[in-house]
Amino acid sequence: MNIQEHVNYWLDSATNDLGAAELLFLSERYDWCLFIGHLVTEKTLKAFFVYKNDSKIPPKTHNLLKLAEASDLPLTEDQKLFLDQVNDFNLEVRYPEYRSEFYKLCTREFAEGYFTKIKDFVLWLTSQITFDE
Repeated sequence: MNIQEHVNYWLDSATNDLGAAELLFLSERYDWCLFIGHLVTEKTLKAFFVYKNDSKIPPKTHNLLKLAEASDLPLTEDQKLFLDQVNDFNLEVRYPEYRSEFYKLCTREFAEGYFTKIKDFVLWLTSQITFDE
């Protein structure tokens, strides 16, 4: 697999997951929407890692900040804080001791705000990946 195919592998998977997250949002499964939103962000960061590191295998981590750092992705302090917050969505849905509290937190307004930010971040990051045609 060449670098463009490898990047597209991650981006295609992220796009597929984004569609699932949209459906979860529409069905008012806000906690799971944000969990999948984390996956979309993670896969897009992994695509960026492959792009910046000549097709190397991305780190096996779900930590968005670590993926950004491994990719030498310049982030603002606000973007770092945002990724740190989105990291929590990965843990809070997976583990029963966090799930109930997270579910209560995930109102439509809460989820809509973060889901919009996730989509904006993913769009921005994807725009950083360019190949000469």
